[in-house]
Amino acid sequence: MIKILLKILNLLYKKRCYFCGKSGDDSVMCSSCYNKVKYLPCKKFSTANAADVYCATVYRDLIKKLIRGVKYHNRRELAYFQAKIMYEYWKNLRISAEEFVIVPVPLFPKREKHRKYNHMLLVSKEFEKLTNGKCKTEEHIIKRIKNTKPQYKLTKKEREENLKDAFELVAGFEMFKDKNILILDDIFTTGVTLREMVKTFQSHGFENIVCFTTSCSEHAI
Repeated sequence: MIKILLKILNLLYKKRCYFCGKSGDDSVMCSSCYNKVKYLPCKKFSTANAADVYCATVYRDLIKKLIRGVKYHNRRELAYFQAKIMYEYWKNLRISAEEFVIVPVPLFPKREKHRKYNHMLLVSKEFEKLTNGKCKTEEHIIKRIKNTKPQYKLTKKEREENLKDAFELVAGFEMFKDKNILILDDIFTTGVTLREMVKTFQSHGFENIVCFTTSCSEHAI
């Protein structure tokens, strides 16, 4: 009788895939959906103030739902899969440096307080685990000092003005100046956010900076 009840409970509480709704893998992202991810070619996608930019996928379909789930719908458990997708792409890149300080794009404090978390910090910490310690997340190195408007509603020119001087390095940043910096973000659209962050680092003498995003918008391809 107890065994029967346990089987019923397992069926009732088995995790369903966030994307297809099936519960066969007992995971929020089943293997079938994960294997549908389509990667971009393993090469530099763009530059941000002379820093190389890499993008793993395109922001559409399954990837769009994944990012929006983590970012807006409090599906924090999906951060692992976002990081895993990024890492699968990252490990195939021909980048000479192996060790990086991971810097997730920061949110303005008011927005982070409202959302209760920084989605890219969650992804960064999962990415760090996947590198087996070669990359370390450092969230307290740069902060957003300007309460910017949501970028998706703005033109390129408006985005540039919106993010102008939006970031500032935090006291103690000097200890990282000789390190390789890896800026992580979810979507590359016009690259304004990355350029502003890179510019802020470069203005304080940082030289070894790489940018990496989960995806790029379709019109950025």
